[in-house]
Amino acid sequence: MLPGLKAGFTLDTRLEADSEQLMWLGLCELRVMNDRRWPWLLLVPQRPGAEEIHDMTPLDQAMLTFETNMVAQGLKKATGCTKINTGALGNIVRQLHIHVIARSEGDPGWPGPVWGHGLREPYQRSDLRRFAETIKAAL
Repeated sequence: MLPGLKAGFTLDTRLEADSEQLMWLGLCELRVMNDRRWPWLLLVPQRPGAEEIHDMTPLDQAMLTFETNMVAQGLKKATGCTKINTGALGNIVRQLHIHVIARSEGDPGWPGPVWGHGLREPYQRSDLRRFAETIKAAL
């Protein structure tokens, strides 16, 4: 079993296809959304069957809040963005996951949401590695 992998947990195939693993946190797997238009991270709590935050135990909810705040602070530090957007929608991918997105005035779609804005622009592998290292250093 891989380090950090929880027994019975399987990552949704759409999350796996649209993002790259960055690192394991205490509760969550931290992933980078593969869309270079925005610095965009995903936290995926490693809890089988969790679709909503209230599906988790109070301790897991507290840990999720801590990890989300840590990632948001690191992303803001790494990017110098104007605003951090944080959300857990789950309308398309039901598996619980938290989006943490760095937004700045003038970025694609500003000030609207990132969802449904244009077509995804995947990173070059070298750019993705560089962004991943920047985030790791900021955490």
